[in-house]
Amino acid sequence: QVQLVESGGGLVQAGESLRLSCAASGSTRGIDVIGWYRQAPGKQRELVAAISSGGSTNYADFVKGRFTISRDNAKTTVSLQMNSLKPDDTAVYYCNAKRYTPTTHYDYWGQGTQVTVSS
Repeated sequence: QVQLVESGGGLVQAGESLRLSCAASGSTRGIDVIGWYRQAPGKQRELVAAISSGGSTNYADFVKGRFTISRDNAKTTVSLQMNSLKPDDTAVYYCNAKRYTPTTHYDYWGQGTQVTVSS
């Protein structure tokens, strides 16, 4: 099992920055990909950014050039630096960890942290 705890959400104005952090504990050695999803009211949860155990990153088009995902050397903390925030970025942000097996994969989720961007 993997436990994920997010922190860093809050209320900011458009154009400002926030940094989210996710601390992973438990069976962290088995994590293949860790990243961030978000869900706005009335919308589906969507990928924001992710980083693999090898360091490869993947970003949603709507955050490219504004958000940066990073991970500490111990691979137990992943951060999301969010710059130039827009009101459309308002959502609950969830940390997600994935473990892949030859036949399936397992998803682990944090409790979420609210990000609100005012115009």
